[in-house]
Amino acid sequence: MADTGTYSVDSIVVGRSARMRAVFDFVRVIGDSDSSVLVTGETGTGKEMIANLIHQSSSRRHKPFVPVSCAILSETLIESELFGHERGAFTGAIKDRPGRFEMAHGGTIFLDDIDDVPLSMQVKLLRVLQNRTIERLGGSRVIAIDVRVVTGSKKDLRQMVAEGKFREDLYYRLNVIPIVLPPLRERREDIPMLVEHFIKRYFKRRGEDPRPISPAVVQAFMRYPWPGNVRELENACERIAQTCTCETVRIGCVPSTVLFHKYAEEQQPIVETHAHPSSVSLDDRLKEVETNLISWALKVSGGNKSKAAELLQIKRSTLGDRIKKLSLDHLAEEVAD
Repeated sequence: MADTGTYSVDSIVVGRSARMRAVFDFVRVIGDSDSSVLVTGETGTGKEMIANLIHQSSSRRHKPFVPVSCAILSETLIESELFGHERGAFTGAIKDRPGRFEMAHGGTIFLDDIDDVPLSMQVKLLRVLQNRTIERLGGSRVIAIDVRVVTGSKKDLRQMVAEGKFREDLYYRLNVIPIVLPPLRERREDIPMLVEHFIKRYFKRRGEDPRPISPAVVQAFMRYPWPGNVRELENACERIAQTCTCETVRIGCVPSTVLFHKYAEEQQPIVETHAHPSSVSLDDRLKEVETNLISWALKVSGGNKSKAAELLQIKRSTLGDRIKKLSLDHLAEEVAD
């Protein structure tokens, strides 16, 4: 984690805004502590990334980092997943299996979506945190564990405690060191850097050189509220890299969900900066968008016009007319339909 003004872990650039710098500076301070950490923030704000950063900043960095999403585990599976099971513990348990706590021995376990853990399981989790031992499901052997526990929550656990949905004693065990991650809309200064980083990453994964990004694209990303936060932004950048056929990533390459959201009508339309900004042709811009979409469909379909027409939800004959009109015949290799 170099002190260059921009922070990253595992090649993921995560921000240089004042609020995120404060988070990373705090991680440096608490890195070597063994105290439990509770990371809270909206979905997609990067809770697992911060947990990984905590692990990489600690003396446990050479031991396992084991992330667990509690949200995807049913009440019947979560105990076996976390604590393991012995052969014969239940139907299908044909051999002994260590749980995630054992796998994380000496390192760090990250329990994401701790707010989804049922009350019945919270009691057992509290006992593990108190005694630092576990018992596999169906077994009687007490197994000592040495792990640092980091948890993540998308909900306010204090409110859940007040509502009787989360144990108060467990909350205080987990919330020894709290870290709150801001949503992306509250650190918009990080958006241009994140857009550049993710678009570059996904063009490289396609085996192509990164392309310059139009200021209008950045403007569109800055306007959008990003309810899915960094995860949603990354997905939008991946889609751009998969569909863009321009020399420069332009506004027509931006997903419609980002361009045409409910707040867009309250703002001035975004216009690309061209050689003559005082004269912007609507026909030219529509032609640019249409060319991008048809080029993408032809590329994805391998030049098969019928499949390309299906992707664009238009008739094959209509696609043929537009290909001729836009002089895109060189992209449409005739394929036997």
